[in-house]
Amino acid sequence: MVRELVPDAFWQRVAPLLPPPRPKKKPGRPRADDRAALEAIVFVLRSGIPWEMLPRKQFGLSGMTAWRRLEEWTRAGVWEELQARLLDELGLRGKVDLSRTSIDSSSVRALKRGPLTGPNPTDRAKAGSKHHLLVEAHGLPLTESVTAANVHDTHELFPLVDSVPAVRMPSGQRRFRPAKVHGDKAYASRKNRHGLRLRGITPRIARPGVESKERLGRCRWVVERTLAWKNQLRRLRVRDERRDDVHFGFLVLGCCVMLLRRLYPDIC
Repeated sequence: MVRELVPDAFWQRVAPLLPPPRPKKKPGRPRADDRAALEAIVFVLRSGIPWEMLPRKQFGLSGMTAWRRLEEWTRAGVWEELQARLLDELGLRGKVDLSRTSIDSSSVRALKRGPLTGPNPTDRAKAGSKHHLLVEAHGLPLTESVTAANVHDTHELFPLVDSVPAVRMPSGQRRFRPAKVHGDKAYASRKNRHGLRLRGITPRIARPGVESKERLGRCRWVVERTLAWKNQLRRLRVRDERRDDVHFGFLVLGCCVMLLRRLYPDIC
């Protein structure tokens, strides 16, 4: 049962990216198995349970040990590198379409506050964070970010567009600039449209009172579906981490799970 959380295909891609364990200064209890730690992390990501409620008998390690491993691997950039490699695999198989991309965000409540939280204007000013996603034409997440809930969407357009990894295409060449970016009226500004054109990208952003959101939204629904996929991972429905880097690590890992599902829909 537990191994289904981290199939062999998943583990084979994560294992080479993990940093070597630090040598112990004193003899003591053996280090917990890395694969078991990853299984525990994925279990918390999917179930949303608190770390202290992690069933130790099932995974062979405590919730605190799993948290420390998540923090260590997040700090080492494991999840971003995993996402880039999964996108390369999908790109070589012709499953990444950069002819158009879509951008959007969703807000989550931050129960413990912390960095990158702020009053959520859509939730009676309760503390929250915002997840921003940029996806390709089929909804695969290319890049993501976390901000406070009161940060306007428009501020994350260029950081996300500029952080798209160079994806290897079936021809073997790498491509990192999408042809078009679709966004709702939250991203509508002359500065954004001009900045996208300077980058060689066609802006497809609805302008208030000028263009119909229904017409432009025919291609933008994929990012809303990806945000719904994200919310199936219960740890990402509500921010339960005080530390913003650990919460961001969960978000990137969640996007990696989505990419792996596209590679292996039968086992993930």
